[in-house]
Amino acid sequence: MLRAVAIVGRPVARHLDDGATLEVTRTASDGARNANSVLYGASWRAAKALGYQRLITFAQSGVSGASLRGAGWGLIAGRPPRAGWHTPSRPRASHGTDDIARFLWQAP
Repeated sequence: MLRAVAIVGRPVARHLDDGATLEVTRTASDGARNANSVLYGASWRAAKALGYQRLITFAQSGVSGASLRGAGWGLIAGRPPRAGWHTPSRPRASHGTDDIARFLWQAP
């Protein structure tokens, strides 16, 4: 039996939160073959059934994207690494995701 889960919700970035878009923020599986591709495909079918027009996700630069391509998703854009979220007026600790480039993917 496949054990896998995808977390889908409103986009993290405010400018992408247009009411017609959802974002896959996490996927996890028991390591079964093609599990992530199945999750991405099922997430898109569920989003469409709920009336959404767009489903996106971000992947870090070290991720191959094979699961996304296997589910028919397309690479939309690259995002440069950011220095972090720390500002003098709002100090924040680094969580290890600073200075990593990301790629934006979209369901077919």
